[in-house]
Amino acid sequence: MIDGPSGRILATWPNGLFALPHSITVDDHDNVWVTDVAWHQVFKFSHDGKLLLTLGERGVPGKDAKHFNEPSDVAVAPDGSVFVSDGYGNNRVAEFSPQGKFLREWGKRGSGAGELDLPHAIALDAARRVYVVDRNNNRIEIFDSAGGFVAHWPEGTFSSAQDVKVGRDGRVFIASAGRSGPIDSTGVVVLDSTGHFLQKVGGFGNYDGQFIDLHWVAVSRSGALYTADFEGRRVQKFVQSVGRLPTLSAGRVSSR
Repeated sequence: MIDGPSGRILATWPNGLFALPHSITVDDHDNVWVTDVAWHQVFKFSHDGKLLLTLGERGVPGKDAKHFNEPSDVAVAPDGSVFVSDGYGNNRVAEFSPQGKFLREWGKRGSGAGELDLPHAIALDAARRVYVVDRNNNRIEIFDSAGGFVAHWPEGTFSSAQDVKVGRDGRVFIASAGRSGPIDSTGVVVLDSTGHFLQKVGGFGNYDGQFIDLHWVAVSRSGALYTADFEGRRVQKFVQSVGRLPTLSAGRVSSR
């Protein structure tokens, strides 16, 4: 647990539970959700680290109501419904009740509409639409809450998408790892709710406000962005510039 303004470590928990944690999500009630791709499990914690719920069987991969195969991410609706991108071994989205009861699944491996090839991250908007980073198909796919295909956003303004988040104002934030070439597509790409480009935050590099391998992005309630740079081995924070919304400027950067 890290203090947002300063980057100071406040607490670590719980020792020995994780093997290979992949993503972290905080829901509207400040519960913390973690996926572990080695244990094939999803964990729910209270904000102070108490384990509240476990989905999946420890160390046992599968594709049914009680098993995952390297789940990649979690999104939680305001009513507590849980959506899991069961991504590395399975190519599906699995939905659970707030109590952890399996409700439905959708998706299969492929490149057609509604199909997936490594769903790497997942997010929800206010209309309960489900956004999935379909990584190997180089796109964002959008579904309704029952799994019906709505649309897909192909690469263009972003490339090599790794993560997606939806802000309270409906803007969509995509962690674009980018590719080498004459155009720098590395950074957080910001789109409106229809997929139109608004801006890009950051670029390729190892200086403040730049990324070597941008992998995750989080949006705080204040609108600040937090980014995880996998190869750069650091977390950076970006804050909105006063009087220049929605432009974002680099904030405090953690040391490596």
